[in-house]
Amino acid sequence: MSEYTNTYQIEDEHYASFADKTRISIEKGKGVYVYDEDGKKYLDLTAGWGVTCIGHANPVITEALCDQSKKIIQNPNSGATYSPERSRLISLMQEILPENLTRVFFGNNGAEANDAAIKLARKVTGKLNIISMEKSFHGRTISTVSATGQNKHRNRFNPLIPHHIFVPYNDITAIKQVIGNDVAAVIVEPIQGEGGINVPDPDYLRNLSKLCAENNVLLIVDEIQTGFCRTGPMFLSNNIKIDILTMAKGIAGGFPFAGFAITEEIHDKIDKGDHGGTYSGNPLGCAVAYSVIKYILDNRIWENVEYVGKYIFTELKQLEKEYPNIIRDIRGKGLLIAVELADKDIAASINSKCLNDGLILNVIQGNIIRIFPALCISKEEMEEGLEIFKKALDGYD
Repeated sequence: MSEYTNTYQIEDEHYASFADKTRISIEKGKGVYVYDEDGKKYLDLTAGWGVTCIGHANPVITEALCDQSKKIIQNPNSGATYSPERSRLISLMQEILPENLTRVFFGNNGAEANDAAIKLARKVTGKLNIISMEKSFHGRTISTVSATGQNKHRNRFNPLIPHHIFVPYNDITAIKQVIGNDVAAVIVEPIQGEGGINVPDPDYLRNLSKLCAENNVLLIVDEIQTGFCRTGPMFLSNNIKIDILTMAKGIAGGFPFAGFAITEEIHDKIDKGDHGGTYSGNPLGCAVAYSVIKYILDNRIWENVEYVGKYIFTELKQLEKEYPNIIRDIRGKGLLIAVELADKDIAASINSKCLNDGLILNVIQGNIIRIFPALCISKEEMEEGLEIFKKALDGYD
């Protein structure tokens, strides 16, 4: 117990604190479970905020890390030399990306990918304005905070990057009214994640794509949270014409990695030096990302997402009927699901009760529990989580 206490003390005294921390110290994990320093077992329905998509300590990831680290971790001159691991990942990406997105670039995190997409959109179009959606979230760099449609993220930082226009999500008419204002691009999440798991109309993305094409405006689709089968398909924008796709989270199963994909038309307008990065496309990250994507494809993970997602959605809808004073709404797709509760106090109480009973949840927007476990979670494991969740509801009702 002394080591456990020491972990708390050191982090509390010396680690920069940007968030309220849960008082558990996680030492290890396996599959959908994690264990604290005392050995207590928890079911993790957060997947490390959506990144450990094929579970904790999956052997395909640990093997890729070990094998590649014995060869080379970082190329000389970084991305300015060729890499067989990068080439192998690029080839695999061409099998899963939308057909018109023939060029890819790899980075370190989602904010970096979105930052690059925004700056390249302005560069290749020669226009300034970026349309973003209210309640959106695109990252924590100053550029991506400026593109994020939530005042709680924007108002604390000044000066923000100018030339951002915000419109309501799922509102094509609102975009039509401003798209002629020197707009370089529209950036949009297929389903808003951090903003509350907000699901648009089925034809929203398609209509948005058509509107952008008609106005010579680029469409950037931020699939950082929805990509790599989180909602079922590999990407929600697979069958829609888009110009830039940004990716992170599930791309490497928990290893810090990201990327963006662009069309040949955009690539033709890019000059040497327009973008780069020391760790961009490093062999170690590429090897891990390849192993994760290959695992997803070989195991047809999207089928499990659809199966377990349908199960949990049905069960939660039943709980919504049983606890109408506690649960306001259930929404989402695949294994990206929101349980909207009556208020933030209820959410905090239920989250605390669940944690005490061995279930780790994620609360966003104060009163919304976001359920986004590893994509390989079984129906039985989800049943276990629902039993703990229902017990917390019973205790509060």
